[in-house]
Amino acid sequence: MDIIMELFSGVMQLDLGKILMYGVGLVLIYLAIKKDYEPMLLLPIGFGAILVNLPFATVWEHDGAKGFLQIFYDVGIITELFPILIFIAVGAMIDFTPLLKTPKMLLFGAAAQFGIFFTIIAALFLGDILPFIDGIGLKEAATIGIIGAADGPTSIFVAGKFAPQLMGPITVAAYSYMALVPIIQPPIIKLLTTREERLIRMEFKDIKVPQKALVVFPIVVTMIAGILSPISAPLIGALMFGNLIRVCGVLNKLSETAQNELANLVTLLLGITIGATMKAEEFLQVNTIFIMCLGLVAFIFDTAGGVLFAKLLNLFSSQKVNPMIGAAGISAFPMSSRIVQKMAKEEDPTNFILMQAVSANVSGQLGSVIAGGIILSIVPILLG
Repeated sequence: MDIIMELFSGVMQLDLGKILMYGVGLVLIYLAIKKDYEPMLLLPIGFGAILVNLPFATVWEHDGAKGFLQIFYDVGIITELFPILIFIAVGAMIDFTPLLKTPKMLLFGAAAQFGIFFTIIAALFLGDILPFIDGIGLKEAATIGIIGAADGPTSIFVAGKFAPQLMGPITVAAYSYMALVPIIQPPIIKLLTTREERLIRMEFKDIKVPQKALVVFPIVVTMIAGILSPISAPLIGALMFGNLIRVCGVLNKLSETAQNELANLVTLLLGITIGATMKAEEFLQVNTIFIMCLGLVAFIFDTAGGVLFAKLLNLFSSQKVNPMIGAAGISAFPMSSRIVQKMAKEEDPTNFILMQAVSANVSGQLGSVIAGGIILSIVPILLG
């Protein structure tokens, strides 16, 4: 009898929460494979969620010893190693040339971060008035708001600092909505613009950017950001270091390694480790639904902030800006810029605004990192 009980101990450990988490994991895997929504992350996250909710969670801890996923979590998430390595890889992938050709697009990278700060205020307000929402203070609200950065590594970095208990839902929300940008952004853009505005053409001057400028740019950005917001130095420093490897011209092999092997390996480990934070007792809460809803709000208001800022500029400028460019100011690179160009082409097949959209999109990558640094700096001060 004891042998039979031992054999079926796993079955006896099953409960509704674990079964529901298997469903959540399977949905994420389905979206990754069938819909091609951020498959490099949603598939590992979904599988990790299934693994950690198996009976006894031996992948996390077993017989008093840490399982391999807890080891990955301690080494890669608690130490912030995985997000930093991802930023190095992302930096090596980004070409800042379009931004240097049209530096005014930096403004859109800043304007499109509006949703972050709006959502922080909304999370604090709703957390106070809704009786079924528990434990939402300023740190938790900031962690929820940063979902609007449309930047997964930044969301993970801030969550690790302020609210590690929310790591699972924050990460799932951030990457899920990044994958859904082609669905989320177009209706908002159309709602806030007229057809005449979407038909606006923009002149693009193909200015030659010297290599010296490309090399100096990441160094200067790192120094300025690090001096003004020292706590952002790990994020912006890793991003700019990766970019410096790309543009210096003497480290091509390292650049290719960062873009491919490093990015792929760390993404793989990051995804399955984040999935391991989605334990049923922690994930299946009303707060998770609250976070997912507010994450969507952050994305919507980021898009709206960029579009409305472009419309505001047009009131005072003789050279009109296609307001759709503002929507590309979020950090979802290069997806958002492609969406803007696609929408422009639907209105007028001869209208080409991709380069301006890419410039705004690249500036959004910088904007999201700086916004994360600002939040990391200001929140502790406000808490006294």
